[in-house]
Amino acid sequence: MRLIALLAAWMLAASAVAQPYPSKPLKLVVGYPPGGSGDFLTRMAADQLVKELGVAVVVENQPGAGGNIANEYVAKAPADGYTVLNATHFAVNLALYKDTRYKESDFAAVTKLATGPTLICVRADSQFKDLKELVAYAKANPGKLFHASAGFGSAPHLASVLFESVAGIKFTHVQFKGGGPATQSLLAGDTQVNFATAPTVMGFVRASRLRALAVSSRDGSPSIPGVPGAEKAGLPGYDYTFWFGLFVPAGTPGAAIAKLHGAMVKGLAKPDVRDKIALQGMDPTPSASPAAFEADIRAEAPALEKLVRDSGAKVE
Repeated sequence: MRLIALLAAWMLAASAVAQPYPSKPLKLVVGYPPGGSGDFLTRMAADQLVKELGVAVVVENQPGAGGNIANEYVAKAPADGYTVLNATHFAVNLALYKDTRYKESDFAAVTKLATGPTLICVRADSQFKDLKELVAYAKANPGKLFHASAGFGSAPHLASVLFESVAGIKFTHVQFKGGGPATQSLLAGDTQVNFATAPTVMGFVRASRLRALAVSSRDGSPSIPGVPGAEKAGLPGYDYTFWFGLFVPAGTPGAAIAKLHGAMVKGLAKPDVRDKIALQGMDPTPSASPAAFEADIRAEAPALEKLVRDSGAKVE
């Protein structure tokens, strides 16, 4: 009787192993609330994975601690390919937060999704008509311009820190809980400059309530027409972009990672998907392979860690 039970258990396990991946719904986790670029890209990725893999994909928002809650959740999830994370570079939070319950080696890279710059904005009635005027004033008046920051370690915060370093200026940073409140502060006149992601500010730029002086990348972005890149705007040597990408727990089978990568590459190549991403002020940038994404991550880590150190920011 025991032999029969053992044989039945073995056959059940063998059947599970033989099942093709994926054979059940996937969970796609993001560490940001609904409404922002991270959430949009997560839902876009989920939609394309459904179409390419033929299984349901459930999006789960786990906001908090700059993405650390979601990162930790996925780091501790089973390494079976059924829990996927959409996140930015881990080096920022690992340098910024005193204690994180995960490390970069807890994850395996799948593919980058999209990359974009931030926009350098002032109020439409500001005295600054272009980037050169802003830099000239900030140099002559260190600390007198208040910068509305979207929070320590956010892409806008890091973009502004690098800007200070390249331009040789100093802002007084005012930290807000996200890009929305930061932009509202600029609109109210409580702050004078705001580095922001495109979805946060483009509506106000089009409505002539804010003026975009430049994007934070060296060259202009096709998805943000009419706004010059930093070099053309008068600050050569300044170049900052941010990205979102997919990760799975370390130890996930290579075949599952390859299938996720292939599905997303196909999805990101679709014209309608590319157009939707462009509306977020970003460009689709799928990685050539998971290994290529891993290499990009390793190459970028030292510069991001330095940015966090230069900012002086530390979150307990």
